[in-house]
Amino acid sequence: MRWKLLRRRLSVSAPRMIVRSHLPWPVRWAVGALVLGFSAALALWAFETGKDLAGLDRAARAELGKLRVEVAQLREEREKALSIANTADSLLKTERTAQEKLAQQLRQAEAENLALKADLGFFETLLPAASGEAALSIRGLQAEPASEHQLRYQILLMQPGKARPEFSGRYEMTLAGTLDGQPWSQPGGAQPLQVKQYRRVEGLIEHPPQAQVKTVTVKVTDARGAVLASHSVQM
Repeated sequence: MRWKLLRRRLSVSAPRMIVRSHLPWPVRWAVGALVLGFSAALALWAFETGKDLAGLDRAARAELGKLRVEVAQLREEREKALSIANTADSLLKTERTAQEKLAQQLRQAEAENLALKADLGFFETLLPAASGEAALSIRGLQAEPASEHQLRYQILLMQPGKARPEFSGRYEMTLAGTLDGQPWSQPGGAQPLQVKQYRRVEGLIEHPPQAQVKTVTVKVTDARGAVLASHSVQM
C-alpha cells in the first residue's frame, strides 16, 4: 500500500505542487531595478574602457584642443585685420582732407595770380610809353638803420611796356649827412644790375658809427655809364 502511494506521488499522475515566494512584489521590483542599474553601469564602463583602449577619447580631446587653438588664431587675425582696416580708413580720411585743403589753396592761389596779372596789365596801361633806355625808372627807395654802422636799403625798378629787352647796367648808392659836425658823404660803390620787367634790389651799406645819415640816393647807369635814373630819400 505504501509502495503504491509512493509510486503515485513520483509518477506523472502525481498531484501538482505550486511553490510560492514569500517576498512581496515591491521588494522584487527594487531588486530588478538594482539589477538593471548594475547592468547599465557595467555596460557604460565597458564602453568607456573600450574608447580609452581604442584611443578615440584622446584623439577627440586632441582635435578639440587643436580647434580651440585655431579659433584663437583666427580671432587674433580678425582683430589685426580690423585694426589695419580702421587705420587705413583713418589715413584715407586724413589724406582726403589734406587733398581738399591743397585743392582749395591751389584754387585760391590761381585766383590771386589772375588778380595780380590783371592788376599788372592795368598798371602797364597807365605807364607812359617810352623808347630806348630812358624807359627804366626807379619806382621806390626805402632805407633804415640796421645797426650803428650799417644801413639797409630796398629799391624797386621797373621797365614799362611789353616785350622789351633785358636791361643790363649798374646802380650805385650814396649816403650823405654829417660826421663830427662836418658835411659828409659816402658812395657805396657801383653794383651790377639786370632788369627784365621789374625787380626789387636790397642790401646793406656800412658807414662810420659816428656818422649821421640824412640822405640816401640811388643812381642807375647803363653799360656806357650814362645816368638813366636817380632817386633820393630823407632819413
